[in-house]
Amino acid sequence: MRSGTVAVIGRANAGKSTLINVLVGEKVAIVSPKPQTTRDRILGVLTREAYQIAFVDTPGIYKSRNVLTEDMMKTTETTSRDVDAILYVLDGHAGVREEDAQLIRKYASLGVPLLVALTKTDIMPAENLPAEVKFLADAGVEADIYPVSARRGRGLKKLEEGIAAMLPEGDKLFPDDVVSDRSEKFMIAELMREKILLKYDEEIPHGVAVVVHTFKRRENGTYEIGLDIICEKQAHKAILIGKQGRALKETASFARQDMEKFLGAKVFLTTYVKVREDWRDSERLIKEFGYGED
Repeated sequence: MRSGTVAVIGRANAGKSTLINVLVGEKVAIVSPKPQTTRDRILGVLTREAYQIAFVDTPGIYKSRNVLTEDMMKTTETTSRDVDAILYVLDGHAGVREEDAQLIRKYASLGVPLLVALTKTDIMPAENLPAEVKFLADAGVEADIYPVSARRGRGLKKLEEGIAAMLPEGDKLFPDDVVSDRSEKFMIAELMREKILLKYDEEIPHGVAVVVHTFKRRENGTYEIGLDIICEKQAHKAILIGKQGRALKETASFARQDMEKFLGAKVFLTTYVKVREDWRDSERLIKEFGYGED
């Protein structure tokens, strides 16, 4: 039996969370096309008869702009030093850059076993693949490279087996029925934030936090959920709510559907929008809103 933890690292929008969700077989991390979608470490556990892989989804490597993003980058760096292996994820569709080669060499220098997943190969020209692999080899990257498509399910079995081969022999870290270390309450907040990321324009979602203040299961099996959407400016609050509250109602309805699917029960959802100016530069508020905590 092989088992261990694997840090999933890469630049923003490389497809890390999507890849983990597909490998684990359940949604354990939210997904959007915007940077900073993943803000903290999230564990996704894949259990097979011969091995167990605990994937640690980390925030995408991104230039720090405030205290929150600085903390996010620290999370990625800390995680990379505290695992049994590293899976570096590259966006094949966007093309490999010298920056990618530098980052891979940096993480490989930690002495932790490392391999590379080249994602989104279903939407990249097939003739580009050999050139991308050659570029990495010429740039001094000494790691096995696995071309994959999470959406199409291509190359995932080989990648999974390649990761398992790097792990030490030992007992399982988690029971067979565990797929994540995060609570239902955490996932409810993340599902709401995912819908905000998908619906609103560029800057507003990055300044949003979601705090669940009510999470009750009633005797009839339904859930009563109340949450606060925290933004940084009064103008952002107006946009989030929309004319006559339509934007917020639409977003909340969209989120509630996913919450019901996740919980397997009907959800009664109440949402409020509150302003906490520049909360992303306040260590106190960052912790109060649940970021940076394992």
